[in-house]
Amino acid sequence: MTPRPRLRPARGRPGKAATRQKILQAAMEVFARKGYHQAVVDDIVKASRTSKGAVYFHFPGKAELFSALVDEFAARLASTVAEAIEGRRGGLAKVQAALESCLGTFARHRESARLLVIESVSLGPAYQAKRQEIHGRFAALIRSYLDQAVEEGSIPPLNTEVATYAWLGAVNELVIQWLHTGRPDLTRDVLPTLTALFLRSIGARS
Repeated sequence: MTPRPRLRPARGRPGKAATRQKILQAAMEVFARKGYHQAVVDDIVKASRTSKGAVYFHFPGKAELFSALVDEFAARLASTVAEAIEGRRGGLAKVQAALESCLGTFARHRESARLLVIESVSLGPAYQAKRQEIHGRFAALIRSYLDQAVEEGSIPPLNTEVATYAWLGAVNELVIQWLHTGRPDLTRDVLPTLTALFLRSIGARS
């Protein structure tokens, strides 16, 4: 009996997951260069070197592409924070690790940070809700570890909700300034000063 020939996978034809990621990367580049409102799907098709059919197979439209990029960055941020916290002992150490990893993630992924912090602000209620959801999850994490630090006696009793949102407001403003100007450097200039200010604000020693 003649052996049946083995089927070889077609070369140069990425799978669906790889194509989706390629489209997302192209969308990131286009949104970063032109802004959400000026970008069109044809720009993303050209940048990804795919086809309009491939883009619409994975994403119904530009809005869904943007949403997927925001979700991807939020997941990366959550994962990085979780890794930074793991192994840290005490609420104060954990909240410091969370803030450090958050700033570090923004610094390493500038284009994604711009989408989440700046571009999404002008996109209406749906994106405001998504942005608020991400912000709320991170705020809840910070507040839980501040509560833990109070219980441990690492810091004096305080309104941890107010402290959390004051901290996140400061982080947000500094990130916006950095995105617009490139200064100050988030990890070199901002982090040491911000950490010292935050710790003093809750009665902890830096």
